[in-house]
Amino acid sequence: MLKEAEASPYTQPVTSAEKLSESVPIIQVDHLTKKFEDFTAVNDISFEVREGEIFGFLGPNGAGKSTTIKTLCTLLQPTSGHIRVAGYDVEEAPDVVRSMIGIVFQDNSLDSDLTAQENMEFHCMVYHIPRAERKERIKRLLDLMELTEFKDRRVKTFSGGMRRRLEIARGLLHEPRLMVLDEPTVGLDPQTRNYIWQYVRDLRKIHHTAIFMTTHYMDEAENCDRIAIIDKGQIVALDTPAALKKMVGEDQIELNTRDNVRVIQAVSEHFQVPVSERDGMVVIQVPSAESFAPKLLAELPTLTGGVTIENLHIRRPSLEDVFLKLTGRTIREEEGAKDQRKLNLRRMGRIK
Repeated sequence: MLKEAEASPYTQPVTSAEKLSESVPIIQVDHLTKKFEDFTAVNDISFEVREGEIFGFLGPNGAGKSTTIKTLCTLLQPTSGHIRVAGYDVEEAPDVVRSMIGIVFQDNSLDSDLTAQENMEFHCMVYHIPRAERKERIKRLLDLMELTEFKDRRVKTFSGGMRRRLEIARGLLHEPRLMVLDEPTVGLDPQTRNYIWQYVRDLRKIHHTAIFMTTHYMDEAENCDRIAIIDKGQIVALDTPAALKKMVGEDQIELNTRDNVRVIQAVSEHFQVPVSERDGMVVIQVPSAESFAPKLLAELPTLTGGVTIENLHIRRPSLEDVFLKLTGRTIREEEGAKDQRKLNLRRMGRIK
């Protein structure tokens, strides 16, 4: 999706996820707590984000995600604890920290009466980007986000996805080392969400930009190198998506057969893997469903004297399962309802 710009001022591309372990922390959060009178929004959290990493905060509305972002971006002061961006304390050097961050807030922050070009020019002035460099930077980033042909259109005519792309382009104008995305695709349709994520992945790959983002979409969180699951202001788990899902268990193969008893006996005795019956289906637990399923299909009819599999379904542990295991509940249904309300209002032209 993204086009690799010529003479890019950014650092060299990331070539593999393994290099993240060797990169330096761009964010260091140590025992951060943020209280609003008697309410504790963020409760003693600590984590790091490395250069070139896509780091996700996964949790429901009210979990403390946006409060953490606002504190990170110097919009709120910590009640206790410390945050450093590229080694600079957010309280001691807020101007330096702001200069290193590009941010896309959950709610639209563009001026809808200005054109895309005018929004970009205004951002250049706010960040004191040298006048001689503005034209080239704007051109490069509008091209990067495939918005060049729309640069003279007022933002009020843009779709939600185009607005998000413009906000990302605007956030990159001052060449930040860190891009902060607060629920970047909330209220967007699934296809547009996928496009936005393609831009984000390419942004990291091409420009080595660190991405710190919040989401409550489980499928979006899969794009992150590491995820911190936050609930009620506390981080309850932090690891790669794959490692988090291992906390739940192995792959499950679910079968519909005409003789579950015989199939369960055959699988247990021959393959020696955990197998049971649930809701009228045979459920087999294996480390890798992809490698086990072909052997099962090939050998089971012989082992059972002709019993065949009528239907086979592979279910892998999900981040939703992880959240349920850690918190005792799923991410609240109100999240999906809130997104649908925003999408419906946007379709009716009530919001942009």
